[in-house]
Amino acid sequence: MLRLCIPCDSVARAVGADELAEAVVREAERRQLPIELHRTSSRGLYWLEPLLELEAPEGRLGFGPLTPEDVPALMDALQGDASAHPQALGPVEELPYLKSQQRLLFARAGITRPLSLDDYRDQGGFEGLPRAIALSGEETVAAVLDSGLRGRGGAAFPAGIKWRTVREAKAGQKYVVCNADEGDSGTFADRMLMEGDPFLLIEGMAIAGLAVGASFGYVYVRSEYPQSVETLRAAIEIAREAGYLGANVGGSGRAFDLEVRVGAGAYICGEETALLDSLEGKRGVVRAKPPLPALEGLFGLPTLVHNVLTLASVPVILARGAQFYRDFGLGRSLGTMPFQLAGNVRHGGLVERAFGLTLRELVEGYGGGTASGRPLKAAQVGGPLGAWVPPSQFDTPLDYEAFAAMGAMLGHGGVVVADDSLDMAHMARFALQFCAEESCGKCTPCRIGSTRGVEVVDRLLAATDAEAREEQVLLLKDLCDTMQYGSLCALGGMTSYPVTSALKHFPADFGLKTPEADQ
Repeated sequence: MLRLCIPCDSVARAVGADELAEAVVREAERRQLPIELHRTSSRGLYWLEPLLELEAPEGRLGFGPLTPEDVPALMDALQGDASAHPQALGPVEELPYLKSQQRLLFARAGITRPLSLDDYRDQGGFEGLPRAIALSGEETVAAVLDSGLRGRGGAAFPAGIKWRTVREAKAGQKYVVCNADEGDSGTFADRMLMEGDPFLLIEGMAIAGLAVGASFGYVYVRSEYPQSVETLRAAIEIAREAGYLGANVGGSGRAFDLEVRVGAGAYICGEETALLDSLEGKRGVVRAKPPLPALEGLFGLPTLVHNVLTLASVPVILARGAQFYRDFGLGRSLGTMPFQLAGNVRHGGLVERAFGLTLRELVEGYGGGTASGRPLKAAQVGGPLGAWVPPSQFDTPLDYEAFAAMGAMLGHGGVVVADDSLDMAHMARFALQFCAEESCGKCTPCRIGSTRGVEVVDRLLAATDAEAREEQVLLLKDLCDTMQYGSLCALGGMTSYPVTSALKHFPADFGLKTPEADQ
């Protein structure tokens, strides 16, 4: 019997994975060929999707990208010399793109069926939760602190400090909230994990709940991720029936349960306090701090708020120890980060590596340069509010401090690649327009500054002499400074990053004289 795997990831499905699976089943029936077809998570090698894998003695053999029209020839090859097929890739785990990665969070990606509890446990799942149950809450918090785990949502705040603050807060009810409102351009790691390995997030949230004394949690998922919502809800039911959620988590005598809530498409609800307002049924508006959500969060009670990747990092820390996790990375950026390659890039996909590889290794080594074949112009790192990094800075290590030092950020790990045809002046205008449209409106620098910023860029691009252009540049820089330091949250505060980086590195796109240093 042939054992085959085709991903059920939504990107794989968008490029024809479902049609490929149907064609495989039909062709096998026509040939009276016994097969066992599993719909698994995705490896994250998106330029090869739809990817089919054959279980063989030498490992899983890959074929892709495939179409339904390729299936008859594929079946001939599978019954004879599989390596002779034109889309044959050989052992998938030996592909350089995958082999050189350091996958902790995505160790099961492409291997397991998302809703198979047996698959999850067979591949190391639910090893961290029993360990956490055996420890006291203080010991679990200490493990997270010792691991050096920092928030993967963008702020990079030490996770253990949040845990300790919530644990020490006095309240009859506490909550754990997972921010799964993944709205940054070029990011898809949260979605991949929720669709492909939902039990990992559930395990991480259960560990967090037991550690800080919270008995209930919410996963706030963006409405654009319907498959994530469906998969998570099904996984929660399975985990509850198996005793991993509910009144007696893992036989611990302590309660923790989960519920999925769906956002309504507001980018601002990726900000933790606006998210909490939305969870409470209100319009998503940023709250002033203090009080911190760790002390007065959801419904005014102590709340641990983390991004998907942060919570999903916890099971491996508990299962394999804080020191094991600390051995990855460098400086204060410890562990691994799932970087997501998108935009004008030849090999778009997910790359999980320890902090410290360079942007050049990521974009040129893994990504293979631009899909268009034109020269690289820049990469925007960290979402729509991230800085545009020129190739002259591509040798910068991917860690929080190195990027902060050059006026950029890693954010959620999204990297959008652009070739030399992209107009950076229009991208700067887009960043300001995006902020104007997505602002919650609470603070003046963000609400008014973004709108005035669009007008300034328009005047700058329409100016016909150097003196008028310089006047608008000074005004734009002053406006960006006001937004960065005067806004209530990161939406207004970070809109300056793509604008000022575009001005600095690509002045010619604004009709400005190019300094010798930038030639």
